[in-house]
Amino acid sequence: MLTRLSLEKYQAYIYLAAISCGLIVGTVFSDNIGFLETLLWPILGTLLYATFTQVPLANLREAFTDSRFLLAAVVGNFVVLPVVVRGLVAILPDEDQVRLGVMLVLLVPCTDWFITFTHLGGGDTKRAIAFSPVSLLLQILLLPLYLWVFLGEGFTVALARGEMLNAFIGLILLPLLIAFLTQKWIQKGKYRGNLLNRLAWLPVPLLAVVVFSIAATQVHIVMGSIWLLSHLLLVYLAFLIIAAFIARVLANFFNLPVSQGRVLAFSLGTRNSFVVLPIALALPPSFDLAVVAVVFQSLVELFGMVAYLWWVPKRLFPEL
Repeated sequence: MLTRLSLEKYQAYIYLAAISCGLIVGTVFSDNIGFLETLLWPILGTLLYATFTQVPLANLREAFTDSRFLLAAVVGNFVVLPVVVRGLVAILPDEDQVRLGVMLVLLVPCTDWFITFTHLGGGDTKRAIAFSPVSLLLQILLLPLYLWVFLGEGFTVALARGEMLNAFIGLILLPLLIAFLTQKWIQKGKYRGNLLNRLAWLPVPLLAVVVFSIAATQVHIVMGSIWLLSHLLLVYLAFLIIAAFIARVLANFFNLPVSQGRVLAFSLGTRNSFVVLPIALALPPSFDLAVVAVVFQSLVELFGMVAYLWWVPKRLFPEL
């Protein structure tokens, strides 16, 4: 019997299959897939809404009950890793669209499936759940600042186009607000938990549809950028390895127990790829490679998490 946990456990293979099918469909039916671009935006909006409902936005206070872990997670995700990302971007080809895509996806920590991986990896799931809303709010506030610092004021202002602002408001802030209202409504109603449990089934299949649509509509860009994917693969693998060791150092510095150290590792290693995807999709057509960089990162990360599930509890944070 299919369970939500098994669906999430094997999601990397689902997305790989979706991308492969999308590339085939985009190659064979290249003149008849324009409707996918139209459907992509409402599907993406629904995906983000369903995802945000799984982030306990109405329970922010719980995150501050353990200030030591919270400080370690904030320092790791929002102080140390941005410096690492800046260094990794420097070794990429000198193309603004590629560097922007990598920055967009690596600067924002994951707020949903890292909880699943924390659970599977024997981490403190309650700490992961509590940190999620803090992480989401901080990344929304700090991402423009990071881009301004790393890319310069002129480049950042040029990105603030009407399409990008509409994507940010319509596909990030609006679903976030509706998800928050949904959680508050559920807390007051008699159907507590039922709706959230049903919505929790949606992110994996919806994201599969999203990556299928992107692969189908952007097949000519993907197939023409194999050289770029090899560079991106090295950067994303390096990020996963560095993030894990930073988690080990921070866990030692803040004297965190093993279970919280595992949370930190999965938090630092996972990124919020499909939250920044609307921003990448709203970029000018000349920035198509930024979309490729974002989608490719999510695939590399998911296979990386398969390795994390062995490495983190067995080697990085073993039971004492």
